[in-house]
Amino acid sequence: MTVREFQRKIEKIYFEKDNGRGVEGTFMWFVEEVGELSRAVRRGGRAEMNEEFSDVFAWLVSLASICGVDMEAAAKKYAHGCPKCGATPCTCSEPRPI
Repeated sequence: MTVREFQRKIEKIYFEKDNGRGVEGTFMWFVEEVGELSRAVRRGGRAEMNEEFSDVFAWLVSLASICGVDMEAAAKKYAHGCPKCGATPCTCSEPRPI
């Protein structure tokens, strides 16, 4: 499944509900899921991490859909390596650019 296909699937399942909740409400749910992912990473359980990574990804693409952002197109920012130095792996001497 491509990123675009995943985003469309999440739209079919949740867009109406998440769009009705709005950007702010959906963003808050996304942040809550990131917190759950943080706990899962600290605990180190593979199954729990897999579940939380998938939840974070689903909430992220749902939020992107509400904002009109195609995540597959957005991911192309990194298609040719680091957006700042262009290298893979990054050779920047400073922290990773946002």
